[in-house]
Amino acid sequence: MKIAKIKIDPKILLKNLTLVVLGSVIIAFGVAVFILPMNLVVGGMSGLGLVLDKIIPVKILTVDVIIFIMTWFFFFLGLIVLGREFALKTLVSSIVYPPMLSLFLKLTSTNVFGGFFVLDPESGLHLVVSALFGGVAIGTGCALTYIGGGSSGGTDIPAFIVTKIFKRMKSSVALGIIDGLIVFCGIFVIGDFVHTLLGVVTVFVTTTVIDKVFFGTKKAFVAQIITEKHAELSADVISIMHRTTTVSDVVGGYSGKKMKMVMVSFSMHQYGELLRIINNVDKNAFVTIHRAHEINGAGWTYQLHD
Repeated sequence: MKIAKIKIDPKILLKNLTLVVLGSVIIAFGVAVFILPMNLVVGGMSGLGLVLDKIIPVKILTVDVIIFIMTWFFFFLGLIVLGREFALKTLVSSIVYPPMLSLFLKLTSTNVFGGFFVLDPESGLHLVVSALFGGVAIGTGCALTYIGGGSSGGTDIPAFIVTKIFKRMKSSVALGIIDGLIVFCGIFVIGDFVHTLLGVVTVFVTTTVIDKVFFGTKKAFVAQIITEKHAELSADVISIMHRTTTVSDVVGGYSGKKMKMVMVSFSMHQYGELLRIINNVDKNAFVTIHRAHEINGAGWTYQLHD
């Protein structure tokens, strides 16, 4: 099947880029102000950076420098293993996140804004506040990035590589295992059980906020699209998103006009991609999208093999 190429509306592209950039900036702020100063190992690039910073005794390799190096290492690893299409989704975050992290880390100095953003690592209250608000900031940033059709990159990339090798494993499971290993290493490297527990709290807050910002607690959605260009739309969804569709006959209750409805199930990460396809094929399509309580079958609970 020939892969369809879609035209992207400049306004939509600008909106998506803005969301990805804004999301990356918010993540950087949350990590720099709340997570790193408190030595909270929450998985992801910040957790990996903290662990490596404690293990590698080289002064020039500060935690933000380590995160910069690892971000681009994973980006090129994803480019080689997962392909250009996936790498492009992480490109904006890879460019924006590391320098913004370094910039926001300067806010935690007592010489900046009179020490307004300085939190005391020895204060129990400050630790709890950091765990909660760090999770809120990271979760909000990740959700905005996903809505913009991008990816935060980082440890997402090795997780997707693992699912490419073990095809029956879900990416969420692989990412959970990787982040769990990082948090586990943090127990021994940081050497503080309370910090470890608060890191777990941050992870929980992050995932909860991502779900809430991104229209609820479910990561699977169902779209019902009424359009006269059902064949073209269905073909693009199949070839670009690699999701199957169901096409059925419908009749307008008011007009009595016979139409076709395309139904497609898709993941949170494909939300922006589906909207771009619909906008490209038929801007006048009537679209209804709702959360799916559960989806079982090929492409969801198991993968089909040739």
